[in-house]
Amino acid sequence: MKRLLILGICLLAMLTGREAFASEPVVKTGIEVLRDRGFEELKGRRVGLVTNPSGVDAHLRSTIDILFNAPEVELVALFGPEHGVRGDVYAGGHVTDAVDAATGLPVYSLYGPTRKPAPEMLEGIDVMVYDIQDVGVRSYTYISTLGLVMEACGEKGIEVMVLDRPNPLGGNKIEGCVVEPGFFSFVSQYRIPYVYGLTVGEVAMMINEEGMNCGQKGTQEPAHCKLTVIPMEGWTRDMVYEDTGLPWVLPSPNIPFKDTPVYYAAAGICGELYGFLNIGIGYTLPFQVFSATWLDAVRLKERLESYGLPGISFRTIWFKPFSGSQKGELVQGVQYFFTDYEQARITETQFYVMQAVAELYPDRKAFEIIKGYGLFDKVCGTDYVRYEIQKHYRASDIIGYWRKMLSAHCRRNTTSINP
Repeated sequence: MKRLLILGICLLAMLTGREAFASEPVVKTGIEVLRDRGFEELKGRRVGLVTNPSGVDAHLRSTIDILFNAPEVELVALFGPEHGVRGDVYAGGHVTDAVDAATGLPVYSLYGPTRKPAPEMLEGIDVMVYDIQDVGVRSYTYISTLGLVMEACGEKGIEVMVLDRPNPLGGNKIEGCVVEPGFFSFVSQYRIPYVYGLTVGEVAMMINEEGMNCGQKGTQEPAHCKLTVIPMEGWTRDMVYEDTGLPWVLPSPNIPFKDTPVYYAAAGICGELYGFLNIGIGYTLPFQVFSATWLDAVRLKERLESYGLPGISFRTIWFKPFSGSQKGELVQGVQYFFTDYEQARITETQFYVMQAVAELYPDRKAFEIIKGYGLFDKVCGTDYVRYEIQKHYRASDIIGYWRKMLSAHCRRNTTSINP
C-alpha cells in the first residue's frame, strides 16, 4: 500500500508538471505578434536583425530562423551585441564579424572596435529589426546597443523595428539616480534611473522622442529615426517575468534564471569592486550572495537583519567557487531573498552590505582594500555615491540622492503600448 501511495504521488506530480509545461503563456512577445500579422510590416523588404539567443518565440524558435523562413521577407544580415548572436562570446569578450553557420548570413559585430553600425554595414537594408530580452537595468549593455543602432539607422534613413518583450523587473519598479553629466558611457548611456520600469520598446520610444541619443557627447544634435514598435499582447505593468508564462532564455551567461535580473540590480554595482566580495559569479547563484574567505557568515547575517530592511531576508551560506580568483576556496557570507518585492528597495541592498562589512571589519572597507574601483562610478552614473560612502560607510548618506527624481522620471515617459 505504501508503495502504491508513493507511485500515485509521483504520477500526480508528473501529470501536474506536464500540464504546467503545456499551458500557453499569457503574454505574446513582439515576434509572435508580428508573425500573427503575417509579417505584413516586413514583406518585400530587405531586413537586418539585431538579436541573440534570447530572441525566441514561446516554443524556443529563434527569431533568426523565423524571419529567415518567413514568406516574402528577405533577411540579409545579422548584428551581434555583447555575447554575439548565438551567445558564444563570454562577458566582455569582443564579438567578431563572421558568417552564421545556420543561415549563411553575414554577422556584423556591435561589441568590439565597432559598437555603432558603420554605414557600409547598413548598405542595402530597408529595415533593422531588434529582438533581445532586456533585464530592466541601465548598466546592461543591450539598450546601449539599441540606441546606437537607432542613431546609425536614423542617419541613413533606415527604419528601426523593435519587437517588444517583458521587463522582467516589472513596469512599476523604478530605482536609482539618473546619469549625471560627465558619466555617460556604454553602461550608462541615457539619463534614466538605474532601474527604469520600461519595456525595451518603451525605452526605444523614449530615446527617439526625447532625443536621448545625444547623451554621451552632449554637443551633437539628437539623432532620431523612423521607429516602429511591435507591441506585446497580454503584458501589464504589474507583471514580473514569472507572471508571463514565457520560457526564460538567458540573454547573457550570468543571467541564467528568470529572477536573476532582480539580483543583478541588487548586487551588480557592488560586483564592480573587484577584490571586495564574491557575489556568486563563478558559482550557481550569480548575484545572489555576498561572500568572502574572511567573512563570518553568522555575524554578517545578524548585522544585516538589524537594519530592518523591508521585503528582504538573509540566510548564511558556505561554498567553493568553481571559477575566478577564489576558485576552490571556501567562502562564506549571506544569500538573500526578496520576500516582498513591492516593498523591497532592491538596488539599495548592496549599499547596506558595504555598510555592514565596514562596521564588522573596519580594515576591510570596500574602497580601501580594492585596487581601484573599476566601473563603479560608470554604472552608478555618478561619482557622488562613491565619494559619500567613503566618508562614513553609511548607506543612509547616499539614499536620498539615490532616490531623487524617481516620482517624476520614467513614469511620464511610459506610453500606452503597455497598460
